[in-house]
Amino acid sequence: MMDSITLLGLVGGTLTTVSFLPQVFKTWKSRSAKDVSLWMFLILSLGIVIWIIYGFLIDSFPVIAANIVSFILVFTILILKIIFR
Repeated sequence: MMDSITLLGLVGGTLTTVSFLPQVFKTWKSRSAKDVSLWMFLILSLGIVIWIIYGFLIDSFPVIAANIVSFILVFTILILKIIFR
């Protein structure tokens, strides 16, 4: 059984991670990433990698899981930015 603190972390992580989906869908559908800031997403990617490392160091499943999924979505946006310049 999951404790309430872990559940809270998973809910928060899920919400912040899912927040990237509209940008992924919009960029894919419009085939345009001109309004997406490359530097913002590069810096965000680095921050997410640091969060993943931190999650492993403190052995926190919610931190690790949310940030791995976030990284995949942010990396997708970066790839689309490069493809749809």
